[in-house]
Formats: sequence, C-alpha cells, structure tokens
Amino acid sequence: MSEEVSSPSRRLDAQRGVPIEITFNGAVVSCFDGETVATALLADGVTEFGTTRTGAPRQPLCNMGTCFDCVVVVDSVPLTRSCLTYAVDGMNVESSRGA
Repeated sequence: MSEEVSSPSRRLDAQRGVPIEITFNGAVVSCFDGETVATALLADGVTEFGTTRTGAPRQPLCNMGTCFDCVVVVDSVPLTRSCLTYAVDGMNVESSRGA
C-alpha cells in the first residue's frame, strides 16, 4: 500500500491575495492583501522595526501580539502591533522610536 505524499502548501491549497503596496519610512514595500504588516516588512528584508527607549533595535519576536517588539506607527497611530495588523493598500508605516 503506497500513498502519494504532497507538500503542505498543496494540501492547504494556499493562495496569495492581490498585490498591494504600503510604505515603510517612505520606501515602497510590495506585499499581498491578507498579510500582516510584520510579514510584509520581514519579507522585504526589514531588520529593524524601531528602537527601545535605550536605542536598541526592535524586531518581531513572538509574532502573536504578546511581546510588543514589533510596534510601529501605522497611519499616525503609535504603538501598533505590526504582527496583528493587516497590511492595507496605501498604508503608511513608520518606525517606532523609543517605545
């Protein structure tokens, strides 16, 4: 008895949303509808989402909203957790400094 093994993405029938664009610190970031801001920034190669009060760099750690290391400013709203916020076409995202 042999079974054909399929890849996880085929089993899930994963589909990407439509391409959209957000900006991060003035630079255009291409991503897909349905992705979080953190996913979009990480996929674009962003390694620093902001800094702590002491100036240490911040980047997502838990990706489930508990650590707050992913906080950014989204459309002028400070301390927005990028791992819980879905990217929206035209969204303006900025680093969070000293948070």
